[in-house]
Parts: sequence; structure tokens; C-alpha cells
Amino acid sequence: MKKAFILAVSCICILTSCEQPKEKKITNKYTEEPHSFAQPNNAIITHLDLNIDVNFNTHVISGTATYNIVNNGATEIILDAKHLDISEVKADGKETTFTLGDMDEQLGQPLTIVIKETTKKIAITYKTTSKTEALQWLNAQQTADKTHPFLFTQGQAILTRTWIPIQDSPQIRITYNATVKVPSDLMAVMSAENPKKKTADGIYNFKMVQPIPAYLIALAIGDIEYKAISDRTGVYAEKSMIDKVFHEFSDMEKMVLAAEKLYGAYDWEQFDVIVLPPSFPFGGMENPRLTFATPTVIAGDKSLTSLVAHELAHSWSGNLVTNATWNDFWLNEGFTVYFEIRIMEALYGKERANMLALIGRQDLDEELESLKDTPNDTKLKLDLKGRSPDDGMNSIAYDEGYLFLRTLEEKVGRKKMDAFLKSYFKKNAFSTTNTEDFITYLNTNLLEKNDITFNTKEWIYEPGVPDNAAIIQSDAFSSVEKILQTFIDTKTIDSTSTNRWTPQEWVHFVRNFPEDIKIEQMQQLDDTFNFTESTNSYISMVWYEQSILNGYHGNKVDSKISEFLNTVGRRWYVTTLFKAFKKADRIDEGLTIYKTARPNYHSVTTNTVDALLGYNI
Repeated sequence: MKKAFILAVSCICILTSCEQPKEKKITNKYTEEPHSFAQPNNAIITHLDLNIDVNFNTHVISGTATYNIVNNGATEIILDAKHLDISEVKADGKETTFTLGDMDEQLGQPLTIVIKETTKKIAITYKTTSKTEALQWLNAQQTADKTHPFLFTQGQAILTRTWIPIQDSPQIRITYNATVKVPSDLMAVMSAENPKKKTADGIYNFKMVQPIPAYLIALAIGDIEYKAISDRTGVYAEKSMIDKVFHEFSDMEKMVLAAEKLYGAYDWEQFDVIVLPPSFPFGGMENPRLTFATPTVIAGDKSLTSLVAHELAHSWSGNLVTNATWNDFWLNEGFTVYFEIRIMEALYGKERANMLALIGRQDLDEELESLKDTPNDTKLKLDLKGRSPDDGMNSIAYDEGYLFLRTLEEKVGRKKMDAFLKSYFKKNAFSTTNTEDFITYLNTNLLEKNDITFNTKEWIYEPGVPDNAAIIQSDAFSSVEKILQTFIDTKTIDSTSTNRWTPQEWVHFVRNFPEDIKIEQMQQLDDTFNFTESTNSYISMVWYEQSILNGYHGNKVDSKISEFLNTVGRRWYVTTLFKAFKKADRIDEGLTIYKTARPNYHSVTTNTVDALLGYNI
């Protein structure tokens, strides 16, 4: 997208009362959006009243989405829809004409609704279909307790349009109320004010008074319980998991306090986490007030809870200040990784933070290598027109974005950097921004103000990582590398020297095996440390990757890899192992496993792996 077309985006006013919203006018000019059919400069939604019934027998959500709208003199309003059955649309209570345009494989269909210049509300009656990508319906056997079914949604990046007809652009923020009817033995929770106990009739009412983009509207339904950690933090999980989850995430309130000390007040009142069944495709999803999390982070020793710090950090970077389009995704994730690592440093020390940062740098180097034939994809600011926004959701946005901010911090000093970021979040709260606006704000409020020169445009608009990138070092990892080298040279290892290693040190140890490591050496390490039977999912993933790449076979390891891929749906873990099968020229083995595992995966995961393996149903 050319800079000349990018217009300033100002904040949508926060509704002081969702029930009686004030009259509003469109005063902002919205960025050209390659991933939405909406034309918000003509007519825009501002508030949603959602009334739906969730049927676990038919796997259908049905109901009505009613919107308050602001009209700039238009005679139509355009929403996004994909694989939805739209039966009726009303404008100010009267039936009106609507059309669904041609289907686009990525974007779905434009839902064009005829309105008058005076129209203030539209109501869309609809139901989901079997092709709805945001929803995953799980039977009882796919849950932890194996007694009740489960449903969850995943809206990022552009999947909310597959379960709600909506203007599905991150720059369009709305408030919402919802009434959700579910079976009486289940509980519903959303990215909103939530219940702590089940209702007798299975009807739940929700309210989100802060304006959020469509991708953050989320719903989960299951036989779940709640356990409070503090007055504003707590966890949801199935009964068999609730105590483990509570223990694992017991530092949540400490994390919120550490985050507030860095960059200002937490503006969402409540910070809860729900641990979903294993098919959830991400480590976590930062839905406001209720983070969705994978059970793969429940390690028993709080060693993988940097994920919670990451999702908490999104309460500022991403949720409070949102990327205007998915081309600006690095503004969400690069800032969040930087903030996450600062939280981890505040709570657990600089060495732990540096280990996390160095693992991220290694992930970035691997990503850069994989994208060497498409260098434009290694820029922070992307051009994803005509492509899925998922194509930009990789280590470039996360780890290169972090590295940019860490390098900037080393240039200007941490005190100035923190003051700048705190002001950035406050100035842009509950609004969206794009890369160009950020650069302007950076120049005005940090660089020019302090007479500092920095190669900002090279970092953001040129491929790869500039030469002035911060050097990340870890004394702990240096020690790990020495022990690994001694083992390679002498075939001996002193297991007492590893007794106090963190999972991050173990991951670094395994990931750095030489390419010519012998199968006998892997067998020796497995016999000594029992990697194949590890209960830490992160260690398991990197060990299984090395096993596949280096031909470390055997009934035990092969069956464990198959079991892992059939029970874990986290896209990062799954794609890492299937990439290994492909790289090792063992794709037939990978496909055999994938055919049995695929029904357990969310569409976010299957879309990626289908393309990776060339799999067609």
C-alpha cells in the first residue's frame, strides 16, 4: 500500500452507555483496507447487540446481529460475511434489500445492505454453516474431562466474519452486548464481562463497554469452572484441569502489577485466562478480559508462562492500540514481544529475559532463511493485498519487531524508551494506528526531541535485519553450548551439570545439535535424559523435530511423535514437525499421521498444514 493513500486514523469515541449510545458523526478517514469489503468512510457500525442460540446437535449458531450505525450520506452499508446463511435484514425495524457478492476464497463475500441516510440500526438474521472456519465443535472425547462437548471461536485475523456478519477490519472498533443460549449443563464465556458460575437456564448475558475490533470478539462454551487468583485475575478450565491451571498461572496478578508499573494502568478491569482443549491453534489469543490459552503451557513448574505475559502485554499493544490493517501487524506483535520480555525481566530477572529473547532471535534467523527467496516478506511493513493476512503472522512481525524496539532502546536509553512507550499507549488508547503514523510519532516524541538519529526506515521498509541490530547474549546459553560441545567431542555428559536447567536451556541444548549428530548419540542422550517421554511440550516438540530430521527411529519415539501430533493442535508445534518430515524427505510418514490427526485440528492449523504438505481432501 502506497504511503500517499494512507490517511490519519483517529480514535472512535468510546460509548459511555452501550444501551443509549450518543449520536455520532464520521469524522475519521479510514485506511484503505485490503482484507475487508467494508467502506467505513461511507457508513460504519459502532455497536453490536448479538442474540444467538448455540446448537450442539446440529453444530449451528443462529440468531440476529443488530448494529447501531453511523451514516455519512450513503444509501448502502457493506459488511463482511463468509459461509453464512443470511435469511433476513432489517433497517430501523423494516425489512430491506440485501445482496451477497461473489465469493472470494480469502475474503468471503461483501454483504451489501440498502439503507437510508437516516438509518440508525440494521438487524441481520443468520446462521452459521458447516464451512464456518472460526468455530471448532469438539465432541466429549476431544476435551480434558471427556464428558461434555466444547465449542470455541478463533477470529484472528479475518475469521470473525465466518460466525458473525460484521465489518471485519481491525481499524473498526465497536462495543457489544450479547445474549447467548447454550445447553444448561454448559457455561458460556466471551471477551466481555463474564459469569463465574453456570446459570440454571443456559442463558448468558455479556457486555463489552470498551470498543474493540471484530477479531477480538470471542466465545467459548464448555463444562468449565472459574477460580479467582485476585480481585481482577482468575482462570477458567475444565474440572480436571482447574487446580493445575490455577497453580501454573498463580503469578498473573504479579504480572499485571509489573506491566502497570512499566506502561500505565490496565484499562480492561478484568484479566482472566481460559485454558481450552488441545486443538486450540495458538499458544494464546489476547481476547480482552479473557485470554484463550493452549494446555501445552501447563508444564507444572510455571516455566512456559511467558505466554501469559505475552497475552497480558497485548492489553496495551494490540488491544488498546491496534494495527490499522494486517499490513501493520508488526505494531501489534513486535511491541508485545518487547513488553512481554520486559515483564519477564521484572518478575524473573534479566537472564531469564535474555534467554527468551535469544530463542526469539534464533527463530528469526530460521524465518529469514526460509524466506530468502521472497525478501519482501522479511520487511516489517508488508503488502499483503491479494494474500491471506496469516502470511504475515510469523517471526518477522514478532521477533524482528522486538529486535527493532530493543535496538532502539539501546540507542536512546531505557528511561527515555519507557517514557516514550507509556505516552504512545496513552495517546493512542482505544484507537488504531498504522506504520506511517507510528514513525511520525516516534520522530516527534523521541528521536527529534532528543536529537537522536536512527535508521527507522531501513528497519521497517527494507528486507532483513540491519547491521546495527542489538546483540543478545545469555551466559546460561553459553554454558549450555559448552556442555553440548563437550558431549559431541567426548561422547560423555555430566548429568549433574544439567540438574537446574530451565526448559529454555533444554530447548537451546536440543535445538543446537550439529547437523551430523549420530543416531547413537541421540540414543545416548535419550537414555540419559528421557527426552522422548518429556512432559514439557516445548522440549518434546524440539526433540521430536531433531528425531525426524536425524532419522532417530524406534517404536517408542515414532509412536510418541504420532501421539503428539494427534493430541496437540497448536499450529506452531504441529507445523514444525510436519516441516521436519518434509525436509527429511519423509513426507509419506508425515501424511500418514496427518490423515488421522487432521480431524482434531482447527481450520487455522489445517489451512497451513494442507498447503505445506500439498494435502487435498
